[in-house]
Amino acid sequence: MTEKLVAVAVTKDGSITPHAGRALGWRVYAVPDDADPSLAWTLDLTKTGCLHEWHLRGDGNRHPLHFVDVAIAASAGEGVRRRLQQRNTELLTTSETNPEQAIAGYRTGTLAPGLPHEQPACSHS
Repeated sequence: MTEKLVAVAVTKDGSITPHAGRALGWRVYAVPDDADPSLAWTLDLTKTGCLHEWHLRGDGNRHPLHFVDVAIAASAGEGVRRRLQQRNTELLTTSETNPEQAIAGYRTGTLAPGLPHEQPACSHS
């Protein structure tokens, strides 16, 4: 049995967050090939620990999301996506708002396409 770790960026109300770089909350699911996914843990980041700040620092340090195979959010910049991929974490985007439905779509290859990356979302603090 193979298992992947899939992290989904979530808002306080539990829906998928609009921008991966600014997401502070992540739900990490264990997703086996032959069984239902299960919530493995949650990841609560600070503003300085979010993907956007990690990407801007560019110091080469690992990010907690480097320990997952796949990360899912509604949108993401190419820079963050590329930097995660360098550590073998695939960042996917989707217009789906429900984390469990997004994982189901990922598993079946039917994940709804992501939202366009909004550059202003990167520049607010």
